[in-house]
Amino acid sequence: MTKGQALAYVRVSTAEQNEARQLEALAAAGDHDKLYVEKVSAKDRDRPQLKAMMDHAREGDVVRVKSIDRLARSTRDLLAIVQELNDKGVSVEFLDTPEMNINSAQGKFMLTVMGAFAELERETIKERQAEGIAAAKARGAYAHRPKKLTDEQVAEAAQKRQDGVSVADLARGLGVSRQTLYTALKSA
Repeated sequence: MTKGQALAYVRVSTAEQNEARQLEALAAAGDHDKLYVEKVSAKDRDRPQLKAMMDHAREGDVVRVKSIDRLARSTRDLLAIVQELNDKGVSVEFLDTPEMNINSAQGKFMLTVMGAFAELERETIKERQAEGIAAAKARGAYAHRPKKLTDEQVAEAAQKRQDGVSVADLARGLGVSRQTLYTALKSA
């Protein structure tokens, strides 16, 4: 096997989450030739940065990820991703479990078990969230997230948009992201 590149993969579930801890751990593990940062949920494999990394990876490369649940949340996806990389001659390292050799039978077993725990954790969180929402609704205390923009602000932004003002300028003036403004304008 040839000496390849070190590829780092970082994933957080939402744009609001911070990937700093993962980046620090990866920096401590050594230099990386390419960094892939994803800000989407791992509930499915259709992730742009994951796809880019998988397409880029070549024989001899090593993919480093802070923890198993950052790569995938389902055991099936985890095993499929690791197998696809291994089939290309790419090794995968999880910084939280450096002693685990996923190329051995024991390592594959441990990967499966740890992947199952990550999947169980995700399902447990979803169940608790649903229970909490149901309990809050029963108490009459559940309310959706308040809108960031009033109807008047959206109407005014729509008018200014028709007058040629850019979405970026409007969003900046309203103190919201462009996506928030796009969503509000679309639903108006």
